[in-house]
Amino acid sequence: MKIIKVDLPDHSYNVEIENGVLNCTGQLVSSIWSKRKIALVSDSNVAPLYQERVADALESVGFTVHNYQFPAGEASKSLEVLGDLTREMAADGFNRDDGVIALGGGVTGDLAGFLAATYMRGISLIQIPTSLLAQVDSSVGGKTAVDLDNTKNIIGAFYQPDLVIIDPETLQTLTTRDLVEGYGEIVKVAALSDGDLWKLVQSINSPADILANAKELSIHSVQYKANVVMGDEKEGGLRQLLNFGHTIGHAVEALADGDLRHGEAVSIGMVAITRIFEEKGLSREGLTQTLIDRLEAVGLPVTTPLLESQAVFDKIKNDKKNRDGHLNLIYVHQIGGPAIKSIPSDDIQDFLDIKTIKA
Repeated sequence: MKIIKVDLPDHSYNVEIENGVLNCTGQLVSSIWSKRKIALVSDSNVAPLYQERVADALESVGFTVHNYQFPAGEASKSLEVLGDLTREMAADGFNRDDGVIALGGGVTGDLAGFLAATYMRGISLIQIPTSLLAQVDSSVGGKTAVDLDNTKNIIGAFYQPDLVIIDPETLQTLTTRDLVEGYGEIVKVAALSDGDLWKLVQSINSPADILANAKELSIHSVQYKANVVMGDEKEGGLRQLLNFGHTIGHAVEALADGDLRHGEAVSIGMVAITRIFEEKGLSREGLTQTLIDRLEAVGLPVTTPLLESQAVFDKIKNDKKNRDGHLNLIYVHQIGGPAIKSIPSDDIQDFLDIKTIKA
């Protein structure tokens, strides 16, 4: 078992990574939580696969488990579904001494995490991510949120879990597209960090390679993110680096209206921003192609016609990370060399030259 400690000033927790660790859920949870009522939240894809198995493990060590399920998909990250789950928990008598376990992918982690953050002003939370994207990124760091209209994650909270349990064997049940989507975030971290993760990424040339190396990919990605979060829990400085590929990526993801997954949009965003900075002489020559080669090796998209839309710039200018009329653009001048460039929001369209983006 690989244990990564996230040690924060007000709240510390472990991320436990091992093949087959889902079978140990009861023991792991009982080691940090007293006996209580648990809301086990999953979506309609994950619940049939793992919810009863996890519930049985928890009940076998004395927890009382209520299984809750919501429709799979980004559309469920909404105030409406949050309200439905809150009403169900209230009807079942949950109080501040109880807890929520998010069992599923990124949507489940965000939604159930925000449910825990807001129910009775906050109750205990554990994350059990079952998708690659959630395992390597969204389950660690405490970001929870729901969407409003077409704006992702606009209503949310930083709310740290008490434990994160990662079982790479759950990836075996993902579709190829769902698996590969998460790899976009891995390439992002590898480009930021260099070192052993970048060496590993250079050896990944197919979805099968992702599965074969899933545990190591998760360990390296989670360790990097944990280090960043411990240095900057609430995105005041260093944690902004994790937005590499996200400024443009979030814009095209929103405009795609469900046709692009998050990791796919991040892949496109990384290539677009790197192409721009390479064209301006701020990123090493050939870096864009280096990223393209690693992303295309597993089938991730690296461009979209949406980049030609004026709406992309409108989305970027209104990005929720816009601060004091400036937007911080994250780029890498070389592998392992991240940097931040602050651009006035009114100048963003000129800086992100559309001819360069779609080259």
